[in-house]
Amino acid sequence: MGKTKRKKRTLKNTIMKNTAITKNIQDTLTPSGVLEDLLEGNSRFVSNKNQSVDNSALVQQTTGGQFPKAVVLSCIDSRVPVETVLDQAIGDIFVARVAGNFENVDILGSLEYSCKAAGSKLVLVLGHESCGAVKAACDGVELGNITAMLENILPAVKQSADEVDGELNSSNKAFVAKTVENNVKLTIQRIREKSQILTEMEDNGEIAIVGGIYNLHTGKVDML
Repeated sequence: MGKTKRKKRTLKNTIMKNTAITKNIQDTLTPSGVLEDLLEGNSRFVSNKNQSVDNSALVQQTTGGQFPKAVVLSCIDSRVPVETVLDQAIGDIFVARVAGNFENVDILGSLEYSCKAAGSKLVLVLGHESCGAVKAACDGVELGNITAMLENILPAVKQSADEVDGELNSSNKAFVAKTVENNVKLTIQRIREKSQILTEMEDNGEIAIVGGIYNLHTGKVDML
């Protein structure tokens, strides 16, 4: 009997995600509330307690439209599956991915669409520990189109060079870590400088633009 009761309590406490975000729900959300929700999702991930998801139900509910609460600009790194580490499901968040999680015209347009057209309340620029693109930029790698791509990260490399002691290459873990951090901060700065739409929305309190770093060892997102 005791074992049966414990099993029932466990099932009762299981989180089931089976309802997609609607326009009415999205309209009630705030930037701070959405950020809190994402960080709570990350806490569940770290604790290995991700919510159960009824994907079939969510697929059916979102065929007619989508009303995500946030857009995340992240790296393409396979070790950082954004929806998983934030414990989000179908219809919950937009995700824009590029090696080194920097902005360009296409990314900016995607962020503007997510917020101005589709109603998202938060822009999260998510860097991660030991980023390969950042390491390549620290080492001055030149290879095909990768060379031009890494130019977007060089401002962070140059800033970190004035802030960290030791070798100015990827062998210096402190240099890489500081560059990952600076890259997120500078990306946010450039988003604000280059997107009048997003800046006005942030100034009006409609959205927030924030940054964080994902720790590969713990799975935790630390906000900057």
